Amino acid sequence: MASELKVDKIFNAGGDQDSGINLATNDTIKFDIATSTKATMASTGIVTIVGEGGTNTTNLQQGLAKFWVRWNGTGTAAENDAFNSSGLTDNGTGSTTFGFTTNMGNANYSLTTSNSSVEANNSQTNIVAAATSTIEMGTRNGGGSLADTSLNSGQICGDLA
Repeated sequence: MASELKVDKIFNAGGDQDSGINLATNDTIKFDIATSTKATMASTGIVTIVGEGGTNTTNLQQGLAKFWVRWNGTGTAAENDAFNSSGLTDNGTGSTTFGFTTNMGNANYSLTTSNSSVEANNSQTNIVAAATSTIEMGTRNGGGSLADTSLNSGQICGDLA
């Protein structure tokens, strides 16, 4: 059974009365629970939530992954699954470039990678080149040489353009 919320009037944090909330008119939506604000959405579209301790806040957009991918680099390289990826280019042994569907705001984003491939014991995945529209990642074997590996993944946190 679906839930519904029906109200006659909504009062925003500014105290004015609207038939709805229009963030374009500088309204702020506040979610108060037990007399304290737990989340706000500002006219900028930024959503802030209160952290576990009850006093510190987290900017929701900053905390979300802006790109992630899992791919197989052996044989014909292919994505197993991805978010915000426009596809990959196999540059040769151990080198793969991914395009972003939505570009990053700058090239100073953070990449976290994982590689658990059986083809290259103690393998690793790293950034080769970072740009606003693409990222090139390299996969290496335990000796540090570029190697094609099958179980690779990466995620990026940072600002979208």
